[in-house]
Amino acid sequence: MKGLLIRNGFSLDAKPQPHIYLSLYDAFKRAILNRFLEPDSKLPPSRVLANDLGISRSTVLKAFDLLLVERYITAIKGSGYYVLCPKNKKLKLKIPSVAPKGNYPSLSSRGKAFCENAHWPGEDSNKGVAFRPGLPPLDIFPVQLWKKLIDDYWKFITPSELSYSNTIGLQCLRNNLANYLKIYRDIQCDPEQIIVTTGSLHSLYLVSNILLETDDEVVVENPTYPMAHGLFRSLGAKIFAGPVDAEGLNLNGISCVKPKFVYTTPSCQYPTGIKMSMARRKELLKWASEKETFIIEDDYNHEFSNWEKPLGSLFGMDQQERTIYLGTFNKLIHPSMRLGYMIVPYYLLDAVTALYRQSSRFVSRENQKAMSLFIERDYLNKHLRNVMEVSQERKEIFVEHFNTYLGNHFYLDTSNPGLHVIGHIKGEIKDVELEKELLNHNILAHALSKYYVHPTDKNGLVMGFCSVNPKQIKDTLYKMGAIITKLHTHPMKYSKDNEKLSD
Repeated sequence: MKGLLIRNGFSLDAKPQPHIYLSLYDAFKRAILNRFLEPDSKLPPSRVLANDLGISRSTVLKAFDLLLVERYITAIKGSGYYVLCPKNKKLKLKIPSVAPKGNYPSLSSRGKAFCENAHWPGEDSNKGVAFRPGLPPLDIFPVQLWKKLIDDYWKFITPSELSYSNTIGLQCLRNNLANYLKIYRDIQCDPEQIIVTTGSLHSLYLVSNILLETDDEVVVENPTYPMAHGLFRSLGAKIFAGPVDAEGLNLNGISCVKPKFVYTTPSCQYPTGIKMSMARRKELLKWASEKETFIIEDDYNHEFSNWEKPLGSLFGMDQQERTIYLGTFNKLIHPSMRLGYMIVPYYLLDAVTALYRQSSRFVSRENQKAMSLFIERDYLNKHLRNVMEVSQERKEIFVEHFNTYLGNHFYLDTSNPGLHVIGHIKGEIKDVELEKELLNHNILAHALSKYYVHPTDKNGLVMGFCSVNPKQIKDTLYKMGAIITKLHTHPMKYSKDNEKLSD
């Protein structure tokens, strides 16, 4: 506050000296009129402010009295002084002119590429949760249980735990993750290979940066996770798209010579939901060995996709340490947790750790500790069972009402075992148009065509259903039906602005 007042003209050198309160009053007035002090912000107590400024409390109170009379501030008994909105008050200030800026250094080619590939509609939107893909049933998360785990953490914390933490994760969490994955994914790994991150995209960023040079070859599934595709493009990779058929990623016809890695989602292909067959998994491991490359296995959805028909991970099958395994709790617990992990082959461990330490610090220690206990005390298993039950119930409700209100406009593919379904559009409406129009009505569904690496005739919506309660499902689908009916009656003009963002 002292610095703010001085910048707005307050001076202890006011002449005569008794007029210091006028200088203080004037500085406060300027700060309020110029919005350095926003309406409703609380002023420091008079005694504290007097002490900080080295003046008497009576001087501060005299300045406050003037501000009260002129309605720049108000006093609330027992609370203090607060800034009022300066209605109809103007102050003419001479603002110094800004010197010509000249030129700035240009962005790097990588910086420009990140700007070009960053946008994914609705990713940071405040449009709500219906029908955002990838969200679990947020309303059934055991908040009070988690709060108790966090409270216990702070109750028993030691001063040393307030210092820096191991960048790659708490040892207790990494040990419990190793045990968890042994049971749920048939993965045998050293806890030292596990690196705790904020999620799958963070893990991908770390791995990609230590492997990729400009024009290095990368193989991805087609369709694929757009954020991963955008990241690889931003890093200058030359991308080869492998088609996805009924058995998963098909590598036949891929013409790359020396790929750095293959990015795949074998347990639940994103977004189609196809589970890679055992034969195709063996082919992929053999192909990676022959090409002397890595496989990035994004197992983002394994709790859901392996519930009824478990199939082991590629990492568990790999005998040559070519697989980098990515997992996340953001799609099982809630995205705001920002907690994921990866298992890294020993060959890459030092490089990934070094990049992590030089680019960020560590995931929230309290969340790591709470998740470690959440796994250790079997709370995760109980929550998972609850999530599966609620998700199945909401899927059935979604499908029923979708077919009722939108069945004439879509063919709904319900085979996906994960957190979303795909609605294939029957009519002439383009999915990119429909995505934009729905977003204008606070409904978030992703255009299917944007998941494809190359231009495609695929036309549909990817819609999540888990995070939406039954009443909201019904109401939102009814609203969608009205919107689409209106579009058929008054079709939107398709423009280049609505084209797929990444071709």
